[in-house]
Amino acid sequence: MLCPGPMNAADSLNDAAPAPSETGPAAPGSAAGRDAVDLGRLAGLLGYHLRRAEVFAFQNFAAHLGADGIGPGQLGVLLLVQANPGSNQTRIGRALGIDRSTLVSIVDALEARGLVRREPSPTDRRSHALVLTADGGAFLRAIRPRLDAHEAEIARGLTPAERAQLIDMLQRLAAP
Repeated sequence: MLCPGPMNAADSLNDAAPAPSETGPAAPGSAAGRDAVDLGRLAGLLGYHLRRAEVFAFQNFAAHLGADGIGPGQLGVLLLVQANPGSNQTRIGRALGIDRSTLVSIVDALEARGLVRREPSPTDRRSHALVLTADGGAFLRAIRPRLDAHEAEIARGLTPAERAQLIDMLQRLAAP
């Protein structure tokens, strides 16, 4: 979370907040006016808005898929294993930005549920290839409608072109 410390005049975080929106502030005494908070400089910080979007996406994911006992990290691993059968854990972890120990625990949990299995790698005896099991494929097919509903809900205010543009911009932000 963003926790700025003391700032001085030379600090760019002290710059004036962006101009209020054209609609102006909520009327005092209205429900929106009583709950409104002036975000000040926070309103112009990309990190703040990314975090808010992340929290919304995670809460929405839990609402749609929480009963399936799957988290976003586990789903990411399942979908990558499905798209890249036989990939090793290092490759999957790198693609997801997950460290090795975290990935091992995710794969252990998915393997315990019978959704993936580790097989000896045909190209590297030191690693395991990850393969989606038949149960894993059935699980992904079963949750597809809820995953699609989740995606539609988090992109509800975007056109398909805007959604594609947002994905492109987020990929550029996360690129090394």
